[in-house]
Amino acid sequence: EAYVMARYGTFAVVSQVLVLPDEQPFTWPDVPAVNYIDEAVHDKLRKLRVVPAEVCSDEVYLRRVYLDLLGLLPESGLAWVRRGDGMVAWGEVARAEFSGPTRFTDAASWWREVTRGAVVRDEVEAAGTGPVAFGSFAFTDDGASVLTVPEVVVGRRDGRAWVTTATVGDRVPGPSVPRRGTPRDPGAVGYAPGSLSAAEWMAAVSEAVTRIGRGELEKVVLARDVVVTTEHPLDPRWPLARLAAQYPHCWTFHVDGLLGATPEMLIRLERGLATSRVLAGTIRRTGDDTRDLALAASLARSSKDLEEHELAVRSVAEALADHCSSMNVPETPFVLHLPNVMHLATDVTGVLHDGRSTLELVAHLHPSAAVCGTPTSQARAAIAELERMDRGRYAGPVGWIDARGDGE
Repeated sequence: EAYVMARYGTFAVVSQVLVLPDEQPFTWPDVPAVNYIDEAVHDKLRKLRVVPAEVCSDEVYLRRVYLDLLGLLPESGLAWVRRGDGMVAWGEVARAEFSGPTRFTDAASWWREVTRGAVVRDEVEAAGTGPVAFGSFAFTDDGASVLTVPEVVVGRRDGRAWVTTATVGDRVPGPSVPRRGTPRDPGAVGYAPGSLSAAEWMAAVSEAVTRIGRGELEKVVLARDVVVTTEHPLDPRWPLARLAAQYPHCWTFHVDGLLGATPEMLIRLERGLATSRVLAGTIRRTGDDTRDLALAASLARSSKDLEEHELAVRSVAEALADHCSSMNVPETPFVLHLPNVMHLATDVTGVLHDGRSTLELVAHLHPSAAVCGTPTSQARAAIAELERMDRGRYAGPVGWIDARGDGE
């Protein structure tokens, strides 16, 4: 259907749009590869089980693709998927690390520099096509944060799919598909306390409650670490596949060694529309539908949970307000049902007026009250004192950004 070719200094990027399959399988047609670009694409699509109906000298037209995104992922790959859509990636053509209180704006500046001066032919104009960087950022100013530009990205969204290749130098991007084996079962799994024992964890929570009672804090979000030991080396694709299957409404991710699944979206930016899904206030599900409906109703009426949720929503809305010409902040949250818990949730939206990128917005949003507390400085100090561990990139922003500044 279309292709994008861009040159970013020494970066060459090609994005090719794919069309998802009909129900009937296809066979690979006998179509000659007529030039280097098409030869590279032809070979890549064959390896990715993509079946083109026609290949021409200037464009690659209709394709049929059978995409199990996580099924394409090599062990060291990157992933960002939800309900079958998203992106997986592998290889690396650029990488930068950041730290300190300006890590988000430094990363945004680096990314602008990487993509500056690009010559782009974009007939797709979709978020996530063209050059994409995946990022994982530390919770505190002291930790290490990273942006990485992969060599290959395969994505799907709203029934459309694409493959992007990038390279360094003057060579037109060609195929680079690593060998993939079936993820190995990690075998027996053991769990042990981390920095805090069970008794110490209870004491930390009690102390936090005491400080809230004294008026030193309105809210603080404590976490504890758990040491997990597996019988065999852990292939990250094993937990990723289980998380994606068991929590389809969460964003399942793997970026630079950090993996997980979250129902919360700190910020999504697309074509000037910013959206943040704020979660705060939680109750565990029982597995009995009737009982769970009653629990959901009690959660929606809980003054404690509603107050906690309002603090989290307010922190996001205030951070976005200076950058938006108009905003929508619902007065009442809805109950988000997940397989194991239910959350109070609010989708805050705003129309940007200052052209900020996703990373620049993150700089104003992190840490939100949902992962830290309020007031922010007091909550952050309490976390450092009471948790007695380095969060690293846990509870820090993780996601992707494209050359337009859009991202999640």
